[in-house]
Amino acid sequence: MLRCKVSSLILQHTVLSRAHLTPELALRLITPECPLWTARAEELPFPDPFWGFYWPGGQATARYILDNPKIVENKTVLDLGCGCGAGAIAAAKMKAKNVVANDIDVYALEATCINAALNGISLTTSASNLIGEKPLKPHCDTVLVGDMFYDSEFAETLFKWLMTLKGTTVLIGDPGRHGLTQRTGLKRLATYQLPPNSCLENRGFAETTLWQLDIK
Repeated sequence: MLRCKVSSLILQHTVLSRAHLTPELALRLITPECPLWTARAEELPFPDPFWGFYWPGGQATARYILDNPKIVENKTVLDLGCGCGAGAIAAAKMKAKNVVANDIDVYALEATCINAALNGISLTTSASNLIGEKPLKPHCDTVLVGDMFYDSEFAETLFKWLMTLKGTTVLIGDPGRHGLTQRTGLKRLATYQLPPNSCLENRGFAETTLWQLDIK
């Protein structure tokens, strides 16, 4: 019953959109056509609906996977902090062996399930807080990190933990938040110009980049 209520709220307050870097993916998002776009905090029916937006880092991650399917094909993939689930959905479409969409927010996981169904794919979800887990269980071949460097203190914790994931390909999508580009061990794989609507949503960012973390 609770899941049905969550799903109903998400469907009520989002619209189907392909106006992003990955038009191959149909995603239920909060757009300027939605009342929530301009709603005040006290008017929100959810706690912080971050999952309703397709953040630049997530767009870079999914775009790269769709263009370079070999990076996930037959791999076990974890989409960490999955948000709307685009990275996980892209990996599943590109024939990853197993995909786990992880987020500690139940609304994000339900939004991911809705979006996965829209795109005709299936995946597994996890609500566990995996950051800091050593070793990461179950082991994943590839970890996707889309736009999670939104806070400087959290970014430091996250980056240090990611550097411990030996034997794992870590892909980080980010538009350049909190000094990520100044960190060592990052290999730039691709940079994309954001479409106009994404620039509007993300004041100050006009492009987004996909990085691979070199873990020693």
